[in-house]
Amino acid sequence: MHAGWSLRSTAGPVPPEIAAVDVPATVPGTVHTDLMAAGLIVDPYLDANEHLLAWIGQADWSYTSTFDWQPDGHDRHELVFAGLDTVATVLLNGEVVAETRNQHRTYRVAVDGRLREGSNDLEVRFGSPVAYADAQSLALGYRPHVNHHPYNAIRKMACSFGWDWGLDTATSGIWKPVTLESWSSVRLAAVRPVVTVDGARGVVDVHVDLERAVASGGAGFGAGSEPGVGGTAGPVTVRATVGDVTQEARVEPGADSAVVQVVVDDPELWWPRGHGGQPLYDVRVSVTGGAGGDASRASSGGDGDGVDATRASSGVDAPGAEASGTEAPTGGGSAGPVLDEWSSRIGFRTVEVQVDPDEVGTSFRVVVNGEPLWIKGANWIPDDAFPHRIGRDRYRERIEQAEFGNVNLLRVWGGGIFEADDFYELCDERGMLTWQDFLFACAAYAEEDPLRGEVEAEVRDNVRRLMTHPSLVLWTGNNENIWGHDEWGWERRLDGATWGLGYYLDLLPALVGELDPGRPYAAGSPWSGSLDVAQSDPDHGSVHLWEQWNRKDYPTYRDVVPRFVAEFGWQGPPTWSAMTRAIHDEPLTPESPGMIVHQKAMQGNDKLTDGLLAHYRLPDEIEAWHWAMQLNQANAVQVALEHFRSHAPRCMGAVVWQINDCWPVTSWAAVDGDGQRKPLLYAMRHAFADRLVTIQPRDGGLAAVVVNDTEEALVGPLTLRRVAYDGRVLASEQVSLTVAARDTVTVPVPSTVAEFGAPESELLVASVEGVTRGLWFPVEPRDSALAAASLSTSVTALAEGSGAGYRVEVTAGSLVRDLALLVDKVDPAATVDEMLVTLLPGETAVFTVASDVAGVGEELVSGRVLRTANELVG
Repeated sequence: MHAGWSLRSTAGPVPPEIAAVDVPATVPGTVHTDLMAAGLIVDPYLDANEHLLAWIGQADWSYTSTFDWQPDGHDRHELVFAGLDTVATVLLNGEVVAETRNQHRTYRVAVDGRLREGSNDLEVRFGSPVAYADAQSLALGYRPHVNHHPYNAIRKMACSFGWDWGLDTATSGIWKPVTLESWSSVRLAAVRPVVTVDGARGVVDVHVDLERAVASGGAGFGAGSEPGVGGTAGPVTVRATVGDVTQEARVEPGADSAVVQVVVDDPELWWPRGHGGQPLYDVRVSVTGGAGGDASRASSGGDGDGVDATRASSGVDAPGAEASGTEAPTGGGSAGPVLDEWSSRIGFRTVEVQVDPDEVGTSFRVVVNGEPLWIKGANWIPDDAFPHRIGRDRYRERIEQAEFGNVNLLRVWGGGIFEADDFYELCDERGMLTWQDFLFACAAYAEEDPLRGEVEAEVRDNVRRLMTHPSLVLWTGNNENIWGHDEWGWERRLDGATWGLGYYLDLLPALVGELDPGRPYAAGSPWSGSLDVAQSDPDHGSVHLWEQWNRKDYPTYRDVVPRFVAEFGWQGPPTWSAMTRAIHDEPLTPESPGMIVHQKAMQGNDKLTDGLLAHYRLPDEIEAWHWAMQLNQANAVQVALEHFRSHAPRCMGAVVWQINDCWPVTSWAAVDGDGQRKPLLYAMRHAFADRLVTIQPRDGGLAAVVVNDTEEALVGPLTLRRVAYDGRVLASEQVSLTVAARDTVTVPVPSTVAEFGAPESELLVASVEGVTRGLWFPVEPRDSALAAASLSTSVTALAEGSGAGYRVEVTAGSLVRDLALLVDKVDPAATVDEMLVTLLPGETAVFTVASDVAGVGEELVSGRVLRTANELVG
C-alpha cells in the first residue's frame, strides 16, 4: 500500500507557499524527504540549511491515500504499520482506528467492518514531535537530558533531535512499510526459535503464539464460530522445520501457543569472523487446519530419529497437545490447508558475557562457543538522519568497510533505532557480532505510564524480531544513563523522581529472560557489574573513556588499563570531497559559518586544536588543516588501540566511537556521511590486525608486545633495532619468539637498543616476518628533526583484469611518516588499499587505487593528494 500517497501540512509555522500544497509522498518516507523531492525545501545536509528547516518538526502533517478493496471471504482484516514516526492518528474512511506514540513499534489495526467495497480513504495525521515531547516532558516532570529537546519524553529516535555529531531533523512520516493483511481462522502472531547447543546436539525450541479469528458474536475460532476461507472448527497443527528436520504439534481448540522442539544432531557451529565459518539453518514454521497425520518420526533427509515431545499451552499450559515427527510437507495434504507461514534463519552457537569478580576487579569478556574473544569493535549510529533511505546495499557497504577496518563487533547505540532486518541478516552471514542497546541514551527516563507501557511494547516487538540472529551477542539496558545518574549530577536534579533504573534492573532483564533466554544482558554501557562500583572505574567491567578527548591528550590513554572499553574516540573532519560537497563557504575555514554548523561537539574545534598542538603545528591553509586533523584523529585512535591490545587478557576489547556518520560532519567516525573512508579506518585496520607488533612503555622502559589473534602459533625471531632518521642502524638485537594461538607475548627492549643518543632523530623498529612492524618515536613529531619528505613516484594503470584504477609506487629518499593518498580529491568514488605508511630511506610503498576516472594518474601524486606527516612539522 505504498502508491498514491500525498502529504499536506495541517498546522504549525509552515511557509505559505508550502501550506497550500498537496505534495506527492513516498511511503516509506518522511516529511523532510518528500518536501525535498518536491523541490520545496533545501537539503538539510548542506551549508546552514539545517537551521532553515526547524519549522518542520514544529508542524502537524497529514498523509492521505485511496485504495481499492474487494471482499475476499477472509474473517479478519488488519492494517499493519511497521513504523510510524511518531505521534500519529490513523483514520480509515474518516473514522479514527488507531493512535500511536512510538516510532519503534509495529502496529496492527483491526479494520473488520470498516472497509468499504471499492474505494477506501486512508489518512495518517502526524502531530508535531517537538510539541509532543515538550508537553510530555511537562506532564511527566523534568528529567535531565543532553541537547536541547526533551527527547527522553517521546519514544522517537533520540538523535533525530540532534546530537554532538548529528543534525536536528525532528521529522514525521510513515517510515516503514504499511500493508493490509487479511486472514482467516488462525495466524502466527509470533514465532521465537530459542536455540541452545547441548553437546553434539542443537536444540531449537520454537515458541509459537497463535491468534484466532473472532466471529461477530465474539466466539473464538474452535469455540463455536464459523471459520472463513480454509478454516476448520477442529484443532490446528503447528509444524516447525530446521534444516531438514521437522517436528509438529497439535494445538487443541482454545489454546493459543505451542512450543515445538526440533533437535539437529551434530550441527555446524556459527562463529564470529576470524574464528570460523557462519553456517545458517533455515527455520520454517506453518500452521495448518486440522490435526495432521499420525507419523511418529522426525526426518533428517527423510530418515531421522525421533525427537523429544513438544507441548502446547494457552496461558501457562494446555493439556492435550500431541506431538509427532514428520517429513516436511509439500502442500496441505491430510494436515489441511496452510493458514499461515513464517521463515527465518538461525545459527547454532553459545555465548556468554563474563562480568565476574577476579584478582584485578571485574572482568568483561565475550565468549562464543567457549572461546574468549578480543573484541575489535566499533559503535554504530543510524547511517542516515532519515533511516528509511538505508537499504540492504548500504548496510552491506558499511559492514564491508567495518571488515576492512578488521572490526568484529558493531555496537548499535541506544540513541538511534533498532536497525532493519537487513543489517542483522548481513551480520549473521558475515560473522559480524552485534551488540544491541535498548533505546535509552544520555538521559533520565520516567518509569510511569504512558511511557512505561510504550517501553514494554517496543521491547517485546524488537526482542521477538531480533532474537533469531546468532550475530547478536548482547542486549544492553542503556547508553550512559547509570553513569550519568551517578556522576553527572542527575541525582540532585531529579529530587526523587524515577529515572529509568527500574527499566535497566527489572523490566528489561525480565523481558529478555522471557523472550530471549540465554542471550546475555548488561544493565548499561558503561557497566561496572554493580551499582556499588563506579561506572567509570577501569578495573571493573566496561568503561567509556572520554577524558582524553575532552580534557587531556591521547598519549594519556596509556595511563589506564581498562578491562573493556565500550566507547572512546577522537574527532576529525570528513573526507575533503564530502566536506566541500556539503559546505560552500567562501572562504572556507575551520570557523566559517557552514563549518561551524557541521561541527556539533561542544567546543569541538577548540578540542581539535588543543589535541593537535602537542604533536603537530597548526596549519593556516584549509587543506593542510584538514589533513592535520584527519591524521591526528587516526594517530590518536591507533595509539589507544595498540595500548589496549597490548594488555590482553586483562583488557579484552575496545569499541571505537564510531564507525559511521549520518551526514557530512566533523565527528569521531571512520567512514564519513558520504560513505567514504577516512584515514582513521586505516589506523583501525592496522591496530586491529590479527597479528600485531607494537612497542609500548613498560615498567620505566620499553617493550615489544606481539599479539597473535589467530589459530596458528607465531614463531620466528623478533628483531629490535634503533635506527637514525637517515636510515643508519645504530643498534640491533634479535630475540627468539613463540606466540601461541590467541595469545600475547611481551619482550622488554634491551637497554642497548632502547637508549637513545639523539631522541629527536632516532626511532625504534620491532619486526617479525610476515607482520607489520611496530615503531616507536621517543619525541613528538613537532619536536623531532623530521625533514620535508623526499619522494620519487610513478603511476601506471592497473594490469588488465585487475579492474579500473592505478598502481602508485612511492619511494622515500628520507624518513617519511604516515604517507597517505587522499584519493577522494581526484574521484569521490575512488578507494585506496593502504594508507598511513611510514618509510625508512630507500624503502618503497605500492598503493592500488580503484577508480573509474581516466587520466588522473599525475593528480594522484600531486601535493594535494599525496600527503605525509612531514609537512606538519617545523
